[in-house]
Amino acid sequence: MPATTTLIARALLLDMDSTIVNSEAVVERCWRRWAAEQGLDAAEVLKVVHGRQGWATMAALLPDRPMERNHEDNRRMLEQETADVDGVVPVPGAPAFMAALARLPHALVTSADRALSDARMGAAGLPMPDVRITAESVSASKPDPEGFLKGAAELGYAPEDCVVFEDSEAGILAGRAAGMRVVGVGERAAAFGPDAHVRDLRQVRVEALADGSVALHIDG
Repeated sequence: MPATTTLIARALLLDMDSTIVNSEAVVERCWRRWAAEQGLDAAEVLKVVHGRQGWATMAALLPDRPMERNHEDNRRMLEQETADVDGVVPVPGAPAFMAALARLPHALVTSADRALSDARMGAAGLPMPDVRITAESVSASKPDPEGFLKGAAELGYAPEDCVVFEDSEAGILAGRAAGMRVVGVGERAAAFGPDAHVRDLRQVRVEALADGSVALHIDG
């Protein structure tokens, strides 16, 4: 029988892309287009795009490029991504997972902006959490912990009482820097040392406890 890990939390902070929403197809389309425009190898670009805001990825890939050009390209890319939801679907297990969280403290903490998060959550048929931290909410991109710290504060819980769900290196680093435990979701996450790891959300069972906390039963 596979081992089960149980984490106890007061609140959950959820990344969106590749954590609860599978948007890999559109992300790849948009970034391949941008890489071609810049004369960059698309495969190398796609290794570093996950988790960060677009302008931060561009700055990492083209460190000598003026930042205003990164922000201009990022605005254009956000428009393209928001308009393109072909192939955007929930991560396996996400609908049941989100339904289990409906009355429990949780927030979305995403590097997407509000329009893109609306488009992708809508396309995936997932309910938008009442608390949402987006690109507009923060001054720094993941791996900076600002977004997770803001999410915890808005929910009213200390960082150590929160569990983060993330898929990317930048996101896992941000969760750890915030002083939170991290559940890694998907193949990519396994390499970055999360406290627990699942292939997808079908391996997570949510239990509301009598004292108001949440037990996350994670099948190994």
